[in-house]
Amino acid sequence: MYPQQIHEYLRQFFNENKCPIINENEHYLNIQLTIDMDKKIMNRPFYWKYIESVNETPNPAQITLITDIQQLKEGVKGEVVHFGSPRLHQLFRVTKEMGSFVKMYEQVHSAPDGQMILTPWLGVNYKISYCSHQTKETLYSLGINLMTGAVFQEFQERLTKLDLVKDSPEQVFNLPYIITPVRALDRLDAVVDQMVREEDQTWAEEAKKRWQKDQAVLDYFYEGQDEKPECYEIEKNAMEERFKPRITIEVLNGGLFYLIGDHARSQMHK
Repeated sequence: MYPQQIHEYLRQFFNENKCPIINENEHYLNIQLTIDMDKKIMNRPFYWKYIESVNETPNPAQITLITDIQQLKEGVKGEVVHFGSPRLHQLFRVTKEMGSFVKMYEQVHSAPDGQMILTPWLGVNYKISYCSHQTKETLYSLGINLMTGAVFQEFQERLTKLDLVKDSPEQVFNLPYIITPVRALDRLDAVVDQMVREEDQTWAEEAKKRWQKDQAVLDYFYEGQDEKPECYEIEKNAMEERFKPRITIEVLNGGLFYLIGDHARSQMHK
């Protein structure tokens, strides 16, 4: 996940949660939190307990998040956010808690030829974690057209360029989907599985070599002992837990999106 992708995610997250962005450029954002969001992410329960007990006027925090510290020219001080940082994981968790599935429509401002047709899409954001003694995490955003079955990557990035609303606009016809969302999710899961299989597996091979090397050192210290002590088994199990390569795939969130047909196709192919 690149800095510009993180920046766009943060902007959309706070806009969707009604937190005004006071200042920003392409490398940082200064955000005024709402009371609700302050309670969710700032970890100051005693402050809010006191404010509510004495009926004082609340003062939710402002935060500055830096998404690309290397490119930042101004003397801006704030919290650096990168993929894997605690703050970004916190926002992922909050997003999941607040609602992992949405249904939205592309806003139609005019329909010169009569009724506008909206095409249904299923969009899903996945997090893939490659875990051993080191961890690598990757985000994939996939969208599938529920009429044609066509699958596109970077779907979330495309959605951020569209004007989406929660209620269906007037003078539109929402096409009934041919592929059910459950079946479409199965297809997207299969696409993600294939992407994982095609990934470079060098990381797993290196982890196994490191595991074997450390195991050989451990065996050397207990060489000649017919019955290994309990501490040997503890260290051996800890070593397996640390070095054994494993891959986890997690659905972060998703949604059903009704988009202008021709416009959606042209956008997705860019």
